[in-house]
Amino acid sequence: MGVTAIVGGGPEKYIPYLHAYKEVDFWIGADRGALTLINHGITPDLALGDFDSISEEEKKRIKTIAKDFREFPEEKDETDLELAVLEAFKTKNRLFLLFGVTGGRIDHSLANIQLLYKLKQQQIEGMIIDKGNKLALSFPGSNEISRDDEYPYISFLPFTRKVTGITLDGFYYKLTNKTINWGSTLCMSNELLLEKGTFSFAEGILLVIKSRDVLIEE
Repeated sequence: MGVTAIVGGGPEKYIPYLHAYKEVDFWIGADRGALTLINHGITPDLALGDFDSISEEEKKRIKTIAKDFREFPEEKDETDLELAVLEAFKTKNRLFLLFGVTGGRIDHSLANIQLLYKLKQQQIEGMIIDKGNKLALSFPGSNEISRDDEYPYISFLPFTRKVTGITLDGFYYKLTNKTINWGSTLCMSNELLLEKGTFSFAEGILLVIKSRDVLIEE
């Protein structure tokens, strides 16, 4: 399974070391995210957006280095990140990693998290990654989850109004057939006891967050 990575225009200080993701075979830079890729020594396979957050000199640099460059008007119906997701569908890859999509404006961050649902609708697994968090959506059923020593805490938040039948096995805080609603903090900050555990639920959509405590330097 190929992997597509999209780098958005969020604050670069929240973006992890991108060269660690060697499984990525197609890199997309959305708006300033294209410059972030170049600053990390990675050539964008595609750079797109309205590029309203960079200078003309920086845009010329991106045009020179990126394998493909597409510019869009500032006034449009989609954000640059959503345009990047739509283009990423054409790669036919089934796993998308999204960087540079958190840590800035909260409205953009929330909209970017909701884009994970658009990926799920296309049977694509999506994950948002920053220095402190990994976020993914899960649909009903039984799911195995692995310990990640870099992101040891695991939280389950209701993405829909209600999530029913949640059962956690192999976790420090076990749970059996519980229901959580918007605003519930029942499933926050759990940890795996072993290398793997399982979580299952009957109805709704869960936002699964692996996290760690991290100091983001200015």
